[in-house]
Amino acid sequence: MARLFGTDGVRGIANADLTPELAFKLGEAAGHFLGEFGRGRIVVGMDTRRSGDMLEAALVAGICSGGADALRCGIVPTPAVAYLTRTLEADGGVVISASHNPAEYNGIKFFDRDGFKLPDEVEDEIEEFLVSERGWVRPVGIEVGTSIVVDDAVERYVAHVIASVDVDLSGLRIAVDCGHGASARTTPLALERLGAEVTTVNCDWNGMDINRDCGSTHLDVVSELVRSGRFDLGIAHDGDADRVLAVDETGADVDGDEIMAVCAADMMARSALAYDTVVATVMSNLGFEVAMRRLNVNVIKTKVGDRYVLDQMRTSGAMLGGEQSGHVIFLEHNTTGDGLVSAVSLAAIIKRTGKPLSELRKVMQRFPQVLVNVPVVDKARLSTSAAIHDAIQAAEERLGDHGRVLVRASGTEALVRVMAEAADCETAQQVVDAIVAVVQRELA
Repeated sequence: MARLFGTDGVRGIANADLTPELAFKLGEAAGHFLGEFGRGRIVVGMDTRRSGDMLEAALVAGICSGGADALRCGIVPTPAVAYLTRTLEADGGVVISASHNPAEYNGIKFFDRDGFKLPDEVEDEIEEFLVSERGWVRPVGIEVGTSIVVDDAVERYVAHVIASVDVDLSGLRIAVDCGHGASARTTPLALERLGAEVTTVNCDWNGMDINRDCGSTHLDVVSELVRSGRFDLGIAHDGDADRVLAVDETGADVDGDEIMAVCAADMMARSALAYDTVVATVMSNLGFEVAMRRLNVNVIKTKVGDRYVLDQMRTSGAMLGGEQSGHVIFLEHNTTGDGLVSAVSLAAIIKRTGKPLSELRKVMQRFPQVLVNVPVVDKARLSTSAAIHDAIQAAEERLGDHGRVLVRASGTEALVRVMAEAADCETAQQVVDAIVAVVQRELA
């Protein structure tokens, strides 16, 4: 049986794959494994999906059945749950969200008492409990948990983010696309309190419009808004706001690699980059590595997933890390990717230096990169297919030292991701097309 937990918790189509019954069991496991009978407290937050209320009700019931209190924060970004878990001195945190996925999906992911995602071994223990349905004597009487509403969850998180930057943003005009997601409650508020003039789009929601043709997966919306006015910066979040992508004042896209490069350069200039080190993933553009070498910054690479970036940051002592997709971690300020902290940090650099983002981003020159997501039936067969192995080897021989290839199974979807970087777009596209054809023949 496939592992229940993916790279970012348990995900699936709400009420089909991710049912209330499963949510209850996950909540019960959280109360039991993360809390202490009769004394545990678990922070719960969610994004704006229609299925959120249903899953929250089941999850909270499970937490209480597991002997812990559920501290319900309502609609808040994922990084707010990580922050509140620590500062409320809870035993763990749970987020109900499927991040950048469409509205019919939802997910449940856990944080430990320190605001870090659970290690694989704890997830395995929870999964073994769910699969084996082994039980324990459920608490009764005073040991049963209760549901407690945290009225000031948004205010606590916003105040924390505001305190993370050392300049006000007065004079900056910022366009914000909240993707009909949780950031609608936090990002405009934080930026306005910092003094910026904020114009928003997609900051309402109806439960079924999250991520739909907007937010960080569709930057053309905020890009068009920036080009239509005199904005200094445009930012776009995914549904749970643990990531952010940007556009400069010309409307040009700025990805997670470039955001990290700008922030690393600024931190190096201020002697603020711990151990002169940044942690990135194997998906980071080669241009990022070249830029960091030029700045004498050490780059540590991990497999894809912000949890693996974070693990390496904790091991190495690095305080800056992230992914091309916009998960950027400032470990001084939060224990997970934080789209709002990333956004205000980027805006603060623009304000502090007086330079436009189009100039700041020149610290890094992106290599042409082509990425294709191939729908497949059985992604587990990727590692055993001789034909795919031969196609990858042929591509690597063609590129030599002037590019690279990466083929990997998605951790959250039935996809195989095929990526190539080369000196020119045409070569990268040809290499990807050749591998995609083999993957489709073998796995689709």
